[in-house]
Parts: sequence; structure tokens; C-alpha cells
Amino acid sequence: MRPTGALHLGHYHGALKNWVRLQADYECFYFVADWHALTTHYEDREIIERNVYDMVVDWLAAGVDPEKSTIFIQSRLPEHAELFTLLAMGTPLGWLERVPTYKDQIEKLKDRDLATYGFLGYPLLQAADILIYKAGFVPVGEDQASHVELTREVARRFNHLYGREADFDELALAVIKKMSKADSKAFDAARKAYQQTGTEESLGQARALIAGSGALSGADRDRLEGYLRGTGKTILPEPAVLLTEVSKLPGLDGAKMSKSYGNTIAMREEPAEIERKIKRMPTDPKRVRRTDPGNPEDCPVWQFHQVYSDLETKAWVVKGCTTAGIGCLECKQPVIDAIKKEQEPWRERAEAYLSNPKQVHWIVEVGTERARTVARETMRDVREAMGLRY
Repeated sequence: MRPTGALHLGHYHGALKNWVRLQADYECFYFVADWHALTTHYEDREIIERNVYDMVVDWLAAGVDPEKSTIFIQSRLPEHAELFTLLAMGTPLGWLERVPTYKDQIEKLKDRDLATYGFLGYPLLQAADILIYKAGFVPVGEDQASHVELTREVARRFNHLYGREADFDELALAVIKKMSKADSKAFDAARKAYQQTGTEESLGQARALIAGSGALSGADRDRLEGYLRGTGKTILPEPAVLLTEVSKLPGLDGAKMSKSYGNTIAMREEPAEIERKIKRMPTDPKRVRRTDPGNPEDCPVWQFHQVYSDLETKAWVVKGCTTAGIGCLECKQPVIDAIKKEQEPWRERAEAYLSNPKQVHWIVEVGTERARTVARETMRDVREAMGLRY
């Protein structure tokens, strides 16, 4: 996540809620993307440090657990920059220019000079961020799936360029001999069928034989996977998209919740300020008077009910609004109460970290060193594959 400072409810429901859930099932790496912040805000250096730690406190307050997840700062790991540079040597320029968000961001951020190499290359830096941890999955919404697909293409090209050792076929055949005669024969037939027809069935059969052979090491399985697909040894695995279910929470005016629009509720907003902001929210313009009936679908407050209210409350809102049985302030009260209740544990956890900022720094330091261990192992493999281990 880019360090934009203290987070708002849109960040929580759009991403953080999933981060907390995912850490129970996966080994997760969550990092502060401070280099990415510089791709569009390279002149705003003064605010980055403060924003970094404000944001990490919100992560911790939301329930991201440093005992379960690795939390670190991107710029503390030069290995990310090294892999970015090495991947850039073989990545076609056209791949970066066609990323959907590239032209979209240039259009949206006309007030900034984005004719820079850093901005053009940020999807490749994202790819390096992912590939350096040999990630199996990247949790994203549908609008970000194209970035993961680019990462897969970059990994595929890198493996094609550098994964084939000089004696790769001989090494792969030696691995096949470790399998039973029946399995080696079945694997050879499935491999030939896959390379001739490209069917998923043949690919699945061959992979099942690799996975089921107890005589093979992890390196052996990687080699056979490359031999099967005709790409050589897999140095940088292709990550899969993990589409996450998100609750889209609009801003107070019904538009996207964004600091730049001034329509946010911060995750650690003061209770009195929450009440003031919600009570001032615009409602269905047809409800000029208390006695005028309205339509919840035309009211920004209804979107908050969709996230925060149970079925019974939502039914009460629909009936009360369409019959003018309730006023707009009455309709807003359950939302106010639900947001305050949601924020209570965040506020409590955040207070412990805010009163001891060194603890936050220590959590980030420990996470950064944990990430560095994994990143260095990947870079050893990358340098060796590219012939840079001399």
C-alpha cells in the first residue's frame, strides 16, 4: 500500500479487512510501497516518513498481526530495485505502455508531470515486488488483475531467457529415471500430448505424476515442470490472482472515498466528528420535507447501510424511506452507531502503539529483516541464472 498517511474506512473495507482474514490462511507479506509513492509524488518527500508510520499504525489497529504476517518498508530492501533493473533488461517497452492504468493515471493526474521513467516502469517494479518473494497468490480486485497478468508474463519471459541450462534436457531425463517405470512412461506420454495439443487435461496429468512421485526433490519437481512446459527451470514462479471479495464504501458525498475529494471518514476519526460528518451527508434530493417519500437507491447513506446494517435494519430503512415513515436523521443513526462500534477496538489497539512509537519502528525493523532473508535467496537464484555470480 502506498504511504498516504492515516487510512480511511474505504481503505479498510477495500483491502485491510481482507489482509486480516488472509493472514490466518497464508504466509503474507504486507509492505509500505514508498518507492511507488514517489512515482507520482516525487516532489513530496517531506510527508513520506510521517505517512509511513501513520499507515502502519492503522494496519496494526485493524488487526494485521506482525506475528502472523511480515510487515516491512519497500525502500529498505535494495534487492527490490536490483530485480526491477534486471527484469527491465528483457521486458519489452510495449508491455508497459499497454497497462490499462498507465494512460488512465496520466489522464487523471494532469496536474503532475508523469513523463518519467519511474512512472512508466512502476508496473515492472510491482512485478519485482511480487516475484522477489516467489508469491503464489496476489490478492487484488478485478481492476488490478492486469498488473498480475503482466507479472506472470515477465516471469514467463525471464524463465524462458534464463531457465534453460546448457544440459537441461539431459538433467531432466535423469530426473525422470528416478520415477517408477510406469510413472515415467505415463509422464512422457502426457508431456508429448500437452506439447502437441496444449490441453489442460494433459498438463494436469503430467503435474499429478510429478506431485505424486515421492522420489523427487523440490529441485527435481521444478526441473520437470520446466521440461513439461518447454521453458526450462522455473526461477521466478508465476503468481496467480486471488480475487478478493471487497465491500465498496463510497465517500460521504456518494463519490469514491478519497482524501483529495474531502469526503472521508478516517479509521481513527473522533466519535463526535463521525456523528457530525454522517449527519451532514446528503440524502435523496427528492426528500425536501420530512413528509416526502424517498428512494434508498438514490441516497449515499444507503450505501453505508449496505456495509454496516443487518437485514432487519435495511428492511426498516427501505420501508421508512419509501413511506416517509422515518426522517433522514433517524435513518443515519444506525450507521453512526455501527461505525463507532467498529472503531472501538481499532482505537484501543492504536493507542498502545501511538504511546510507544519505538514499538512500531521495531515491528517494521523485524519484518524488514525477515523479508530481506527471502529476497536475498531469490536474488542468488536470479544472479546465478543470469550469469552474474562471478
